Amino acid sequence: MNDRLQPVYAGPAGSGALTGERNRVLRNTYWLLALSLVPTVLGAWVGVTTGVMARMGMGLSTVIFLVGAFGLMFAIEKFKNSGTGVALLLGFTFFMGLMLSRLIGAVLGFSNGSSLIMMAFGGTAAVFFAMASLATVIKRDLSNMGKFLFVGAIMLLVAGLINLFVQSSALMITLSVIAIGLFSAFMLYDLKRVIDGGETNYVSATLAIYLDVYNVFQSLLALLGIFGGERE
Repeated sequence: MNDRLQPVYAGPAGSGALTGERNRVLRNTYWLLALSLVPTVLGAWVGVTTGVMARMGMGLSTVIFLVGAFGLMFAIEKFKNSGTGVALLLGFTFFMGLMLSRLIGAVLGFSNGSSLIMMAFGGTAAVFFAMASLATVIKRDLSNMGKFLFVGAIMLLVAGLINLFVQSSALMITLSVIAIGLFSAFMLYDLKRVIDGGETNYVSATLAIYLDVYNVFQSLLALLGIFGGERE
């Protein structure tokens, strides 16, 4: 508790303690985010190898995704101050990798599927590093962005659910483009919150940034598959 009370005191000592705490949260967030990629890849590999998601109907897989994702996110937030929260987060990333396996399997069906996946990964990494760099140089407070981004995410989710029944390729492309822009902005917002001290728990910070990265990657991969996929 004492280290959290230090910033209350005026002067350089308090300022240094506050900066040190923010840097610690940011550093732990980056480490946990990097670690979370391992179970994500493992989950995707299991899904592609077993074909468990490909055999499910879209309706059932959507229900499993919504119940599993929101249930795990609730549990992570509840236990975020303990090691259980970290374990739940890693379990969540495995689950998200499993959910991604249907798309990855479809892209791997193209002759250049592996290249498309690497391109999506590289594009996502470029977006992340760009947003991380931008977050360190922007001085203005971005907290007001949160409510608008949240509304945008809800509207995107609803439109995505509607498209499950409409099955419109044009709408899917539009939603993917919007998702890349929206979650890139979310990435900037979430990283800036950590840098500014608005988020002090690295488990919660990792969860938020992971979802941003996941959605950008998924949307990029979908677009690359649509426009760049080559049949043998």
